[in-house]
Amino acid sequence: MKRVISTSLITVALLCCASSASTRVCGQSTVGREHGLALVGAKIYPSPTEDAITDGVVLISSGKIIAVGRRGEVKIPSDFETLNCTGLTLTAGFWNCHVHFGENKWQNADTIPAAELTQQLQDMLTRYGFTTVFDTGSVFANTKKIRERIESGEIPGPGILSTGEILFPKNGAPPAMLLIAFGMMPAAITELDGPVQAASLVDQKLAAGVDAIKIYAATWGFHPDSNGVMVNQPVTMSTEVVRAVAAETHKRGRLLLAHPSNSAGLNVAVDGGADVILHTAPAAGKWDDALVAKMKQKGIALVPTLKLWRYEGRHARASQVAPTVDMAVAQLRTYSQAGGTVLFGTDVGYLDDYDPTDEFILMAQAGMTFRQILASLTTAPAERFGASARIGKIATGMDADLTLLSADPAANVRAFSQVRFSIRQGKIIYRENP
Repeated sequence: MKRVISTSLITVALLCCASSASTRVCGQSTVGREHGLALVGAKIYPSPTEDAITDGVVLISSGKIIAVGRRGEVKIPSDFETLNCTGLTLTAGFWNCHVHFGENKWQNADTIPAAELTQQLQDMLTRYGFTTVFDTGSVFANTKKIRERIESGEIPGPGILSTGEILFPKNGAPPAMLLIAFGMMPAAITELDGPVQAASLVDQKLAAGVDAIKIYAATWGFHPDSNGVMVNQPVTMSTEVVRAVAAETHKRGRLLLAHPSNSAGLNVAVDGGADVILHTAPAAGKWDDALVAKMKQKGIALVPTLKLWRYEGRHARASQVAPTVDMAVAQLRTYSQAGGTVLFGTDVGYLDDYDPTDEFILMAQAGMTFRQILASLTTAPAERFGASARIGKIATGMDADLTLLSADPAANVRAFSQVRFSIRQGKIIYRENP
């Protein structure tokens, strides 16, 4: 006889595990692990380009998807547990391609109690369906500790990729007091001084195990003038240095991620060989056809972070912030309509408002359809970061990285943030409270 389990029963099981002394085993749900788990009745979007499967079934065993189809067409083994997903929507697990583990609360990650670290990951990431994230600037040794605790099975959490510490142009690093003011942990700040030194530093970082390299192609360069007054003097990394960074990064089979800041930074990143642009750049103004064509020809992906611009202007008048947001939305519209690759990301960890709902709304305002937004959350990052053979779609043989939503985002993109369950490699890493 099949065992049918409700969401409330899973919640009880998880709560029991959380109170158990065996945190390593119970931190991630073991529901369905012994024999298998059947998700039954959901509307399934196998990928952004495939037709939805109504009243669908997904079978999971040993962390893998072993069958996908309509109810009645997929035979559910008698020893599988069954989760009733009627009325819910199932997609591949979401990516967030721009996060930071830089806030002070992540310090000494190896000593944070398991329950507390789990809650922090839930608050920022897993409650919003993110099963894979790209950390684009943090203390790498500390972020590795978070990743190791997740991968060991001690705590539930997303897969984490990381650039580690960011590389800055010469004289372009932010003052330490600025990081402290933003509540960020102390981090080593490295400025690049010429192509030879840049290539050597990149080689060292890659040898240490980072998954990509991140540069500030341009910064705002806050430095004291002759009178000791802090002034804003933009600093741009030279094209030669960016090319040296890109060449060394690509030689090791990794990607170069660039923060553009302004028009000069955007141009040097594009011309220097960056693979991913990590923000829209409202200060750069309208993106012309030549720039967009060059970005597309080079296969550059864009992480828009539209909500960031409202956050940056949160202390200003709404009438002053609106033009900045509108310009960012227009840049995304231009690139998306031209067929450029868009990756979802929010800059959480710098933003302390973790809810991605506004990002989805702004992406829709930029003209992206729900399927295009779904692609930015699933297939596009999986392909860009070389993981499409195992995640990004719901298909037989893929890892069981799944996001289960309370509603259908085809009707309203707000549903993308209405997450009932997040599942990674067949393990429930987040469940909504009943």
